Amino acid sequence: MTEGRAVFPIEPWSLTEVGLDHASLAVHESVFALANGHIGMRGSFEEGEPVVVPGTYLNGFFEERPLPYAEAGYGFPEMGQTVVNVTDGKLIRLLVKDSPLDLDYGEIIDHRRTLDLRAGVLRRSTEWRSPGGRCVRVTSTRLVSLARRSIAAIEYQVEVTDDLGDLYVALQSDLLANEDGAAADSDDPRAAAALASPLQCELAAARGRRAVLVHRTKRSRLRLAAGMDHVIEIPDSCTEDVEAVGDLARYSLAARIPPRGSLKLVKFLAYGWSSRRSGAALRDQVEAALATAKLAGFDRLLQEQRELLAQHWDDADVEIEGDDELQQAVRVGMFHVLQAGLRGERQAIPAKGLTGPGYDGHTFWDTETYVLPVLTYTAPSAARDALRWRHSTLPLARERAQELGLRGAAFPWRTIRGEETSGYWPAGTAAFHINADIADAVARYVHATLDDDFDRDFGAELLVETARLWASLGHFDAEHGFRIDGVTGPDEYTAVVDNNVYTNLMAQRNLREAAAAVDRQPEVAGRLEVTGGEVEEWLRAASLMAVPYDTQRGVHMQSDGFTHHEEWDFQNTPQSHYPLLLNYPYFELYRKQVVKQADLVMALHLRGDAFTLEEKIADFAYYEARTTRDSSLSASQQAVVAAETGHLELAHQYWAEAALTDLQNLHSNSGHGLHIASLAGGWTVAVAGFGGLRDHGGELTFAPRLPSRITRLRFRVVYRGRKLTVTVEPGQATYRLVDGDPLEIRHHGRQVVVDHADMVLVIPPAPQVEPVRQPPGCAPRRRSRI
Repeated sequence: MTEGRAVFPIEPWSLTEVGLDHASLAVHESVFALANGHIGMRGSFEEGEPVVVPGTYLNGFFEERPLPYAEAGYGFPEMGQTVVNVTDGKLIRLLVKDSPLDLDYGEIIDHRRTLDLRAGVLRRSTEWRSPGGRCVRVTSTRLVSLARRSIAAIEYQVEVTDDLGDLYVALQSDLLANEDGAAADSDDPRAAAALASPLQCELAAARGRRAVLVHRTKRSRLRLAAGMDHVIEIPDSCTEDVEAVGDLARYSLAARIPPRGSLKLVKFLAYGWSSRRSGAALRDQVEAALATAKLAGFDRLLQEQRELLAQHWDDADVEIEGDDELQQAVRVGMFHVLQAGLRGERQAIPAKGLTGPGYDGHTFWDTETYVLPVLTYTAPSAARDALRWRHSTLPLARERAQELGLRGAAFPWRTIRGEETSGYWPAGTAAFHINADIADAVARYVHATLDDDFDRDFGAELLVETARLWASLGHFDAEHGFRIDGVTGPDEYTAVVDNNVYTNLMAQRNLREAAAAVDRQPEVAGRLEVTGGEVEEWLRAASLMAVPYDTQRGVHMQSDGFTHHEEWDFQNTPQSHYPLLLNYPYFELYRKQVVKQADLVMALHLRGDAFTLEEKIADFAYYEARTTRDSSLSASQQAVVAAETGHLELAHQYWAEAALTDLQNLHSNSGHGLHIASLAGGWTVAVAGFGGLRDHGGELTFAPRLPSRITRLRFRVVYRGRKLTVTVEPGQATYRLVDGDPLEIRHHGRQVVVDHADMVLVIPPAPQVEPVRQPPGCAPRRRSRI
């Protein structure tokens, strides 16, 4: 097999790499990552080489580091948090006679890896000729269990494929802490901060084929345990050994394999961490998990994985006819979204999931605004867990609000544990909209599930405390109503502004939802000492919320005065200077009409009930011409609004950009980890864009339309204990309940009741609109396949 660019065949239910492409190695390590929300393992090779970022991660496990400032300021966070590459259990090194299997040496006869989306495993097959001329085929199946939160497993088989006599091989199955390997391209501020040997060994134990290592971080004082156990199948006699000391535990196996014979090793792995439990307790926990996994056996783990995913796809699948590449990409994205959040269990969902060290492993507003809508309608228990994590950080958010002189709770812009760790105020703390984004996710979950227990125990309190923040952050002005000044909206190229429309409208919803929560949960309101006067103030602020509008241009201003800023000179901006934030000072960006990512356009989607269709059409056209999409968060939101405003073909192009962001490495940083929010956008564009799903005020509505190339779109949503299937075809949409009582929805404004029979409804024509333009060089991106 010749070296060069790997090939990804288009397959509906898998992603296969054929050949080895060294230039794309880091990206493929991200794309082939396996996770369950608790454990994450990048798709590096078992043999350890070649590798760029070998990472293994535990959700919420981090190290602290001081945040340096040239000039200190009041309220600046003092400590940063960085995800730790924990003990690597993927390693199974193979020695073929006297040559280590390393794909940089010898000859690759055949190589392929497959991410199986229905089985939930990474399969690998490599046939290799050693420098000494011996040929072996190595196959492996890797699994991070979605059913057993702490368990991963690898089946590793070595087969002799030549007839040159018996072959002596040795396997070294390792647990390795403080592993070498940092994020590539350290000049990129989005890459992870490097940490040198953050783990200190507290315990190392080995017996039989089992070993456990316990380590603790130096500053954050978090403790983790990693354990491994093995089952082997060998053709003849073998020798075995096991040892554990310091940062390394190793199980060694040497065996003789006859021609055309093979040996098999199954490696079971267990992980756990705690800020409170002792090393001995964590060791016992991990050993117990290993024992039950080994008792169940590898085949049982595979069966559990397949059964869980079968149910998930039955609830959540998106079927696309007319664009096979997009079909594959959307399913890959949905799989990674599920992996990011399913078993987080009151931990955050980081922006990169558990697929890499990018953004230092931090959680942002991406979770509530992009990821939780997907999980709310496909895997609501995972959305509940993520919101419970936010609730668990309320004490820290209250402290932060007090530090800033505000009431209620000020949630952090970026964090792992709940403290604010953003060292750049204009694009950090000033982005107060994250508080309304959290409230929006809470309200959506409550409306979509009618989960009264959650509402009583967690949701209402989150809504109340975020509403209190807005009431104290904003103020009433006789001329302009209720103003919220000095904030940054989603567009980080326009920072610290007055009356950002997205922020104000999301805060408006927050205030109204908090008032409704007080009515629903009077006991919670009493515990939080909410007064009638306070609720009246919330509702008055909501009714008088400032929403800047430029009457001369006939469009909403992204924030006060935005449409009066000088235009950015796009014609003289070289393509090599994107993203702009890496090539121009923020001062230049802040005072021009240039938009990093959908901001006001996001308001057209998430607060679409605050705009007329005519306003949406005019606003979308105006901001489309000024948006660079230097953020991966932009394409999916632009796609949703493009579809609603009649630009169906453009919406299709943006859909592809969002879904293919990592498979085509469109932002040149997928090697640091996947863009989980953008991958979630594959579902969002299908369901909210071309399906037209909206959930304003707890009412489920649809307004489906298709672009010309898509001949059929089918998706499923879980809503209030029911499963609804929506099938969109040119000119008509079909609604049907799979289970549950009849459901009232709206179709293009028409109220209907859906039951178990097909309801076929006509789709009205799309609005007739003029084509819109993007800045030069900023058209939707989708690379042609070779």
